[in-house]
Amino acid sequence: MPLRARQRCHALLAALVTLTATALLAAAPPASAADTWTETGSDRADPLTESQGLTSVEVPAGAANRYTGIGTIPIGVSSRGWNHVGDPDAAYDGQYIEPYQADSGTAKMFRVQAPDGTWSEYVHSLSSGEALNNSWVAISPDGQWMLSGEWGTMTRLLVFPTPGVNASTSPSANLPQAATVTLDHAVRDVQGCDFLSATRLLCSSDDPAGTLFGYTKPLLQIDLSAAPTGSANVTGHVTALRQLPLRSSCSGGFEAEGIDYDRRTGTLRVIVVSPGFCVLTDSKTYRFTRS
Repeated sequence: MPLRARQRCHALLAALVTLTATALLAAAPPASAADTWTETGSDRADPLTESQGLTSVEVPAGAANRYTGIGTIPIGVSSRGWNHVGDPDAAYDGQYIEPYQADSGTAKMFRVQAPDGTWSEYVHSLSSGEALNNSWVAISPDGQWMLSGEWGTMTRLLVFPTPGVNASTSPSANLPQAATVTLDHAVRDVQGCDFLSATRLLCSSDDPAGTLFGYTKPLLQIDLSAAPTGSANVTGHVTALRQLPLRSSCSGGFEAEGIDYDRRTGTLRVIVVSPGFCVLTDSKTYRFTRS
């Protein structure tokens, strides 16, 4: 082929490559981006009844936010050994779930309140190698699946059918683990997570070391490769967004606790318990909005 013809051919091929690349980029879904959450205010968190977790409740309309703490555990529950309650969540149809653990044993318990006010209990027998703690639950937007986590440094989250919502569950049967979310970055001491969308979670970490992300007590974003269904494992991309507020009249170790995202107002709330004596005076539920 003559030189001039080859040059025209190369130019045509280059133009076609550019047009193809442009079309592919336009058709491709946008890459996941990290959100920015700005603190907008705070409220005092009562150390007995608001120190472990919180959730917004959409049904019935106008329902108050729910909180958990040692003072919210019914005597009939704690007398059977379930003496720690974690960060709860509520399905969009009003089903409310609290996670419980005991000091020892081979099971976790999820206490469920139906919209009509009745309570039921679902017990999960630990799988091989599963940690005993039961710090939080997060219900998927479709209501069918519930995520939970384990204490310590972990690279996974656990997926369960949502007790009381998913038709496969029964208080008289073991609540089985259905799937796993495999994380691409380790997380430590996660105290709460909540769904921002079908494939995005926000989580509060009580990490005291700061070696995983460069600072302690991070607010984490976890982007899932797909919405959890229970029929297959999914992966999760972890991003540290910011350090949670650590302000108190006392010095010492703070504790990051539960988290809630209210889709109706776009408000994110996170409990941070103050150190020492100030746990009684200036523990806070901090409010954030996305910007």
